[in-house]
Amino acid sequence: MNLSPEKKIAGVLVPLFALRGENDLGIGDLGALRELIDWIAEVGFTLVQLLPINETGADNSPYNAISSMAIEPTALHLASGSPEDLTRDELADAFSDMDLASLRRGRVKYRQVKDLKQRILEKAFANFSGGADENRQSEFQRFCEDESSWLRDYALFRVLIEQNNGSAAWDQWPPQHHTIESARNWLRDVPQEKQSAVSRRLNFFCYVQWIAHQQWRDVKTHAEQRGVALMGDIPFGVSYYSADVFSRPNEFMLEWYGGAPPEPTFKDDAFTQKWGQNWGIPLYRWSAMRENNFQWWRERVRATRRVFHLFRIDHVQGFYRVYAFPWRPEKNKEFLPLDQHQMLERTGGRAPHFVPRDDDTPEHREANKREGEEYLRTILAEAGAARVAGEDLGVVPDYVRPSLQTLGIAGFKIPQWEMRDGMIIPGGRYDRLSVATYATHDHEPMRASWEEVREHPASETGQQARAILEKIALFAGLSTNSQGTAVSHPRNENGADWKPPRLDQLDYEKDFFPAAMDALFRCNSWIAIVMITDLLARSYRFNVPGTKANLNWTRRIQRSIAKLRSSRKERKRVQLIHELLVKTARV
Repeated sequence: MNLSPEKKIAGVLVPLFALRGENDLGIGDLGALRELIDWIAEVGFTLVQLLPINETGADNSPYNAISSMAIEPTALHLASGSPEDLTRDELADAFSDMDLASLRRGRVKYRQVKDLKQRILEKAFANFSGGADENRQSEFQRFCEDESSWLRDYALFRVLIEQNNGSAAWDQWPPQHHTIESARNWLRDVPQEKQSAVSRRLNFFCYVQWIAHQQWRDVKTHAEQRGVALMGDIPFGVSYYSADVFSRPNEFMLEWYGGAPPEPTFKDDAFTQKWGQNWGIPLYRWSAMRENNFQWWRERVRATRRVFHLFRIDHVQGFYRVYAFPWRPEKNKEFLPLDQHQMLERTGGRAPHFVPRDDDTPEHREANKREGEEYLRTILAEAGAARVAGEDLGVVPDYVRPSLQTLGIAGFKIPQWEMRDGMIIPGGRYDRLSVATYATHDHEPMRASWEEVREHPASETGQQARAILEKIALFAGLSTNSQGTAVSHPRNENGADWKPPRLDQLDYEKDFFPAAMDALFRCNSWIAIVMITDLLARSYRFNVPGTKANLNWTRRIQRSIAKLRSSRKERKRVQLIHELLVKTARV
């Protein structure tokens, strides 16, 4: 596919779990993704951006995966009985105690969805083990051999989770499971009468990954046939309780936990304002990774490249330096009320700081830049023809964006944040090698800000929402003339000093939405991304950063793709988007 930055394109960002297919099993899956690809291809979009697809843990966060290589099984499309051609009776048995109508309503009910899909996959595996033809057996064995560098250790990790009541907290497992070496010895010494059952379970988890790779490969082919590229996502870190850390502990710094520095903008999170965001991800021991030529990172990129045409690196500045905490996130509440002196007493003199070093001297800045570029060049070399973007948002050192440009990595432009000397930067001045969007999965949709201004204009959140919308309006060329009337100016010209319009004079659907979309598509960025909630003019969000709310990563789009396609109101909005894509030459 032609993904050269010389050709401007546009895409839709959607969390896969949020989609609704015609016959999904309570979560967005690859069947629903096929439907989405067909729909957006008709609209004129040429890209789908997804969140990470790796297997998640107990918090269901795509950015806290229990494996950097294994694919999340709940994304598999199983409603039709595939794989292994399950019979109607076999499916009925799997669904026997499940109310599918209830499962499909509302938010994702992860425990029930995971249980149901595992039951179906176990029945499929039983059929496969009992009578698959030689070709399929050979394909499976070849997959296991090709992926042997990670697959068997991952499968062992999953078996150990089951052995320990579903907990992935390997540091709390019994001694025989506590390390990869002791676990291998345990596996070798399992009593003979249990050997077959354990071996079968190891093969089951390998089988699930084989099916996952097959389904994702088929979806990638389908996307190519529709002229749509798939954009993946590689998080900077992995979960402390992951198969990666368990099987390769020497490549991680297990006494420090990555996150982000204090952020005053997180008004609802006192800990983040005071200490920062403690994600709990283990830091990399880059010296150990360098000794094996960054094998783990190379494998991770190769796995992503097989499924996606291009990918985004989340928190790309972490390669240059990352903010580190000397305590696990579970202890955040204990540290919240402490002052600096009390915190140091509790940690034995260790304070949160940037690793490997702060940017406090020119020498440190240059060292961070040099080492970050070394690691990113390794990723680019393994990416091959796959294009790479880097999420460079938040508190970013001033050398990071120029460094990414030099490496050929596209940074992100959030128009309402792109300012110089207190004025909005016109989209015509954006670097071509960039990705422009009004919102990521972490941000409030524009419609949510609009409703906040309407419903709570005098509140602090209402004032913040107004400031965001006014900046977007200025970027879009909407302003107020001397008579106080809202007017529209040519986009992407000088005009950052225009006065923002009175929002109460504008209608969201007729005035604000068309102008905002037009400006986004007209900007100079290589890729213009519309979050699915902005495309549908919805106000709900998928994640609230800095929180562990149990509602994060559970929200689903209210209508199925088929109903969105047939809705007269949605067709009208989609027709507008199509016309704008054609007019701005992004089709």
